[in-house]
Amino acid sequence: MRPFRIDIPPSQLDDLNSRLAATRWPQDLPGVGWSRGVPAGYLRQVADHWRTGYDWRTHEAALNRHPQHLTTIDDQNVHLLHVPSPEPHATPLLLLHGWPGTVADFLDVIGPLSDPRGHGGDPADAFHLVIPSLPGFGFSTPLAGPGMNADRIAGILATLMARLGYDRYGVHGYDWGAWIAPKVGEQDPHHVSGVHLTALVTVPSGADGEIDALTGADRQRWQRMLDYNDAYLRCNSKRPQTVGYALTDSPAGQLAWLMEIFKEHTDPVDGLPEDSIDLDRILTGVSIYWLTGTAASAAQIYFEEFSATSATAHRPGTVPTGVLVSAQDTTIRPWAERDHHIVHWTELGTGGHFLAMETPGPLVDDIRTFFRKRR
Repeated sequence: MRPFRIDIPPSQLDDLNSRLAATRWPQDLPGVGWSRGVPAGYLRQVADHWRTGYDWRTHEAALNRHPQHLTTIDDQNVHLLHVPSPEPHATPLLLLHGWPGTVADFLDVIGPLSDPRGHGGDPADAFHLVIPSLPGFGFSTPLAGPGMNADRIAGILATLMARLGYDRYGVHGYDWGAWIAPKVGEQDPHHVSGVHLTALVTVPSGADGEIDALTGADRQRWQRMLDYNDAYLRCNSKRPQTVGYALTDSPAGQLAWLMEIFKEHTDPVDGLPEDSIDLDRILTGVSIYWLTGTAASAAQIYFEEFSATSATAHRPGTVPTGVLVSAQDTTIRPWAERDHHIVHWTELGTGGHFLAMETPGPLVDDIRTFFRKRR
């Protein structure tokens, strides 16, 4: 473990401001709103705030208040926040972000999870937190090479927890984190006490009648899945390097690429991203992608899972698993139960894809409830 501190050179911040000021903006097509992408008028306002109102140093300092390290596992550099709890018998917990996420996604839950006594909770619910940047994301760079799929990442994370000396631990993840977390449990079942997931993607198996059997909320979620605009997924999974040139060279391009995802995945769906998540928190994530130049490397996991990985026989999970479903999730319960050993299920009824930033309180409560049963 090598101590690490984020310290972006002033020249990089000056370059970002200069590029934003010199952006070439496309014309808006009248009357189409968000239906064909991010409106130029809206993005110009957000870009102007990024350039003149957002203070990277403030948010860099917020991240640096937590101990950070770099380590190398399977030839891959791994960056992590490691936040031990003041409670000596706390449960170790691995927190995994998704795309377009970063370790900054979890800033609002670090205090309540690691120090419940200091946040009005039960000290028995305390966690020692390990929050890595997924390989290819943020400061976990450079990507070691092709083949960094979810299985390989899961193995790296299991090794990370062993390297930190944690013999028994839990895992929470959303988005890609919810895809990787169960694989950590599969690979390290004797050490993983439980897996907690949000924004879990479930897919049909192709069995006869499984779509017709859906009822109520599950049928609505299936319809949302059918209506979903997966343009970004197709770009990331087919040509991540090509789209990466534009995103790495243009901060406005990187901003548009990510703001569209926040617009489509936050609750309410007819609001703006900043109605659900503080705009500066969103811009901290965007800034990390920009300042680390990881637009292409972070997208490689899509290629590895959708284009490079051969289909394998399904192996139902055996590690106890809890699922928290937000109002905007497309998680379908029968399919989740087919693939995972579900022992805990919560329907939140509100919130979107990014619960750690949108509704951190209910997320913390559900993580505590699930792992309380695993102790």
